[in-house]
Amino acid sequence: MTPPTVQGPTRSSASGPVRGTWALFSAFLLFWLVLEMVNHGGGTIPLGIAGLFTPDLTLFVGPSGSHEAGQLPRGRVPGYNLAHRPVVPLLWLAVCVVLPDPPGTALFTFGIAWLLHIALDRALGYGLRTADGWQR
Repeated sequence: MTPPTVQGPTRSSASGPVRGTWALFSAFLLFWLVLEMVNHGGGTIPLGIAGLFTPDLTLFVGPSGSHEAGQLPRGRVPGYNLAHRPVVPLLWLAVCVVLPDPPGTALFTFGIAWLLHIALDRALGYGLRTADGWQR
């Protein structure tokens, strides 16, 4: 018996220098995240940790359908791709800058963690999904 063939790529085809740049950006964001959490404490710590995992919750949100191993159901792809575009947490951070301090700093830390999650995904070779649910 032959093993089943995978319908699409499992990792990004980004070049080594591009992935290396994402890795350096990840290191910078990790340093900044820890700095924010240590300096401000309180709500920044749980929201910083939550920001690291929240983008992948989109794997479970949306209609499910038939799919193969490594493939995301088509109904979940738009939410996943939206949560994994760097521009979304960058806009989040821009809004948080103008918020008053009690919620603003903690929500800003959430945005840094969210951007860190995306940068780590890109550094490890995980990109957006195709309309069929495969990794690009």
